[in-house]
Parts: sequence; C-alpha cells; structure tokens
Amino acid sequence: MTKMTTLPHSHDSGSQHVMEHSPSAEDFQTVAGLMKQLGDPSRLRIFWILCHVEECVTDIAAMTDMTSPAVSHHLRIMKSSGLIVSRREGKEMYYRAADSDIAQKLHHAVEEVMEISCPKGGHRD
Repeated sequence: MTKMTTLPHSHDSGSQHVMEHSPSAEDFQTVAGLMKQLGDPSRLRIFWILCHVEECVTDIAAMTDMTSPAVSHHLRIMKSSGLIVSRREGKEMYYRAADSDIAQKLHHAVEEVMEISCPKGGHRD
C-alpha cells in the first residue's frame, strides 16, 4: 500500500499526480543497482560486446585491450547481477548477454545514448 503524502506547497504543477504514480523506492533501488553495474566504462564496453556475440575471456580481453583477470573480474560482477550468462564448452567458458528484457533494454539504451547501432551481422536480439 502506497503511503499518501500531501505536499507542503500546492503549486498545481502536477507533482501530486506524479507522487501518486511513482514507483517504490525498492523499484528505484533495483534499477540503480543494474545501472551501477554498467557504471564502469570497461564493464559497459564488455556488456555491449556480449550483446552482439558470445565470446570467451581471452578473446574479450583481446577485443578490449585488457588482461584476462581484469575481464574475468568484470564478468563475475555482471554475471552476479544477471546481466550476462555463461556456458562451458570443454575447458572454455563462453559469455553472452542474458536473454532478459532488462538486458535487452539496457543494451538498446546504451546504443541510443551513444547514438550508435548494432554492428551488421552481430546482433543477438
């Protein structure tokens, strides 16, 4: 049940209507947590790559000019939040963006904000 709050000043600006339809603080916390995951430029870049291809740590490291341990660190963080998933093939672990609505929305938001589009032949949607 949403607690009704009356604003101290009534400016007739629509604020009361916005408050009545505002998501909960917990909803904002969830979204903030996911955005925090992508708040690191290296992690954001890795996420964007994994929205287009499934790849192993070694190749991701080469694509981003990072060390494999650094890439693994970022992958662990994103995997724990559900933004990416992995699968094992022999001794190799492969990563890709999760097939979730939130991962796809974040993928599209990144491209929208950066004013870029998916590379041809490399779009996983």
